[in-house]
Amino acid sequence: MAEKQIGVDCQFEVDGTIRVRRLFIDGRWLPVGQGRQWVDRLGRHVLVMFGDGQVSQITLRPDTMTWLLRPHDGGYQRRLV
Repeated sequence: MAEKQIGVDCQFEVDGTIRVRRLFIDGRWLPVGQGRQWVDRLGRHVLVMFGDGQVSQITLRPDTMTWLLRPHDGGYQRRLV
């Protein structure tokens, strides 16, 4: 999966963290589980897990205020069966 612009239904908490509810991808809303999040020079990153166990990373770009979806590059991809 290449990097892709998406929609994100989320809540910004008082402490600055983000609570992601679902992602809008290819015309439909998909619920996700959420993992850790961090901020670096590229923006705010959040790990998400889809219902099939696929882990991906979403990034909120501060220069464009757009969300990008990309595969998680944590050294491995794990699928739950």
